[in-house]
Formats: sequence, structure tokens, C-alpha cells
Amino acid sequence: MKLIWINGAFGAGKTTLSEMLTAEDPRLLMFDAELPGFMLREIVPLPASGDFQDLRVWRRSVADTAIALLEEYGRTLVVPMTVVVPSYLEEIFGRLRAHSVGVDHFFIDVPFRVLQARIEAQSIWPDDPARDAQVRTWRLEQVNRCVAAVGLLPVDTVVLDGELPVVELASQVLARSAQS
Repeated sequence: MKLIWINGAFGAGKTTLSEMLTAEDPRLLMFDAELPGFMLREIVPLPASGDFQDLRVWRRSVADTAIALLEEYGRTLVVPMTVVVPSYLEEIFGRLRAHSVGVDHFFIDVPFRVLQARIEAQSIWPDDPARDAQVRTWRLEQVNRCVAAVGLLPVDTVVLDGELPVVELASQVLARSAQS
């Protein structure tokens, strides 16, 4: 069983890369790790930070859902998700590895100015301008810590140049994953 984790700041292109990977290879299945967070927001109060990643149950849910999907469908998972707290990554990846899941971890490294421009140009909630502005503000507030995370990543992380075309990034991910 294998999982490809696509990490990076908001606006780095994680979802775009993941969608390209899964569209071109039917053996791959995309799992959006935000979904357990959205579910948990409906069940339990968020921590003071407002970030569902700070809930231990989110980290456990992500790993357990990934394991269940791998066991049920037997396809390699592609997970586009920003996680820049080293202990959170270790908790998730450790749980996966304890269940014999191989993890290929990639981080799309994009300069601050590029991320800022991408986030400002995105519209997540086009039919709800107030909510769209709120999400954009939150994402922009996260850019510094996401850019700084490059120096804190696990040693086996493959850092990708986020200014390369997504086709090139997909080729790099597939080539590297084939080796492991």
C-alpha cells in the first residue's frame, strides 16, 4: 500500500498537481484530507487557533481514512494537503507506516510573492464574497509559516520547484514514486 502526499503552501498548486496525477493514471485515487476536518467542524468545537489540524482526532481521522481507502480500493492515494507542523506530519505518517503504508512526501516550494499573487487571484467561494474574502485573508496569513516550513520538513521529503510547469512536477512525482 502506498500514499503520495503533496504538501505546500496554500496556492502552491497541490490540488492542480494531484488532479493531473489522478486524471492520467487510473491506479491513483485522490483523497482530500480537508474533508475529515470539515466533518469534525460540524461535530466538535474547533481549538482556539481555529485550525482543525490542531485537533488530534483530525490527524487520526486522516490516517485512518487513508488506510481504509487503501485497504478497500487497493489503489495508491494522492493526498493534496498543507501540513507544516512537523509533529503533525510525523503523527500522520507514523500511523500510516505502522499499517505498512509507504509514504512518498513531496513539498511544492513556491516563493512568497508568487503565493501571494496566486491567493489574491483565486476565488474559493465566488457566490459568497464575504466568505471568499475571509478564506483569502486566512490563506494569506498562513503564507509565511508555510514558506518557512521548507526547513522543517522530514529528511525524506522531496522538494519540488513550484515555479515549474505542473506537467514537469507530475513527471517528477511519478518518477520518484516509481523508485520507492
